[in-house]
Amino acid sequence: MTRVTRRALLIGGLALTTVGAGSAKLTDPFTLGVASGDPTYDGVVLWTRLAPTPLAEDGMGGMPSRVVDVKWEIALDERFRLVVRRGTAHARPEGGHSVHVDVRGLLPGREYFYRFSAEGHVSRTGRTRTAPAPWALGSGLTMAFASCSQFEHGYFTAYRRLAEDQPDLVLHLGDYQYEYKKGTYVAPGGNPRDHEGPETETLANYRQRHAQYKSDLDLQEAHAVAPWSVVWDDHEIDNNWADEIYEKPEIPQPNFLARRAAAFQAYYENMPIRNKPNGIDLQLYRRIQWGGLATFHMLDTRQYRDDQACGDGLKTCQERLNPTRSITGAEQEKWLLDGMRRSRARWDVLGQQVFFSQLDFTPGAVERNNMDAWDGYAANRDRVVAGFSNVRNAVVLTGDVHAAWGADIKERWNDPSSRTLGTELVSTSITSGGDGSEERPETPAILAENPHVKYFNNRRGYVRTKFTAREVRADFRALDYVQKPGAPVTTKASFVIEDRNPGLNRV
Repeated sequence: MTRVTRRALLIGGLALTTVGAGSAKLTDPFTLGVASGDPTYDGVVLWTRLAPTPLAEDGMGGMPSRVVDVKWEIALDERFRLVVRRGTAHARPEGGHSVHVDVRGLLPGREYFYRFSAEGHVSRTGRTRTAPAPWALGSGLTMAFASCSQFEHGYFTAYRRLAEDQPDLVLHLGDYQYEYKKGTYVAPGGNPRDHEGPETETLANYRQRHAQYKSDLDLQEAHAVAPWSVVWDDHEIDNNWADEIYEKPEIPQPNFLARRAAAFQAYYENMPIRNKPNGIDLQLYRRIQWGGLATFHMLDTRQYRDDQACGDGLKTCQERLNPTRSITGAEQEKWLLDGMRRSRARWDVLGQQVFFSQLDFTPGAVERNNMDAWDGYAANRDRVVAGFSNVRNAVVLTGDVHAAWGADIKERWNDPSSRTLGTELVSTSITSGGDGSEERPETPAILAENPHVKYFNNRRGYVRTKFTAREVRADFRALDYVQKPGAPVTTKASFVIEDRNPGLNRV
């Protein structure tokens, strides 16, 4: 069996060879790589999915209709001389031959290595880690977060560059995959590659689409380098869906709830998460506790929201101020506010999908806001912002908008002179929108209208953060092109958020 050096694992990312010289690559069931996720101080979820023919139209990845035993092991070293846990999981056809192993009994704050084997084949090696012991501040946390990876719009080089930064934790804030059939959603300059299959509506469709994304070697690198904590946005199911309401009422979807259930099932099968779906329900909101340094409140702003006000889109809309409107739903809002009230973490972080801060798109007295973002649910946001007074430091992480933004979160969204109570960091897309640009034509006017917004960039990439007891440093990492592979990454801007001093300070 081929040995994998640390350099190969973290940079090159070559998979372990199969047992038996000359084994055909297409017979390897580990074509979708490996992943880990949702670390605790004593455990982590390990994931893989067997698929020797990943793009099979029936969604079964070329697997037989039988249960397959999958052995797993986790070790303190990458050569697996110091194995600390091992066992056998069962990859079942009704679960898309996915494997989720919730490993417990590990040491806090430690790096581990893991792998799987099945049917005479061995997976690549993954690297993961546990969170620090409860209340321990530790030496710091390097966390990268990303969103919006449209396979057709470009190459996933940003995922590889993220892996090369060797983070301790990765958050993905939605639009991990897109539902469109080939040619429906075209980036400026054209799509350099295409989706397989129709628009995703059935379980087979969603399984095939997830497999196409997971087959990408750059994405596999990012999964193999660190544990992930994931939340969905809209495109994992249907563009701009809201609870049980689909995107286009003028184009009926009588089977939307069946579509939602299929999407949830496929999402679980393809992500390193603990909770399983129950029909059209899957509780995705949860907390990741990183010792005493940070609590990550991972939110779901799709499954429980009211329909977008005023028909969605950018609108001048009084209904968005209705105090009964909710993007989180009452139960999740209570869960979040109670969690912040009880928190003793140095940093409380909301990992969520859509733009949180006030953003007026029209200069002058008339406001025009995005009804799909928190602006469309202003009272819900006001209650969450009021809850920031219960935590030491509040930071909101955001995806969705295909551009990098940084903003101060104000006590009163319509009063720029009010106190800053938190900070928002928005990741640009991995690929969505194509190569992008440094600015957009409307950017200067929008920034002038929204003085609490401190940063904007329209390239593709991700955000790398470093959490310590004294500060959070945010590096906006970007690539100048994604419509051909291999782009280098640069840091476009860096900001520091100081302990007990909310707001962005450029460095």
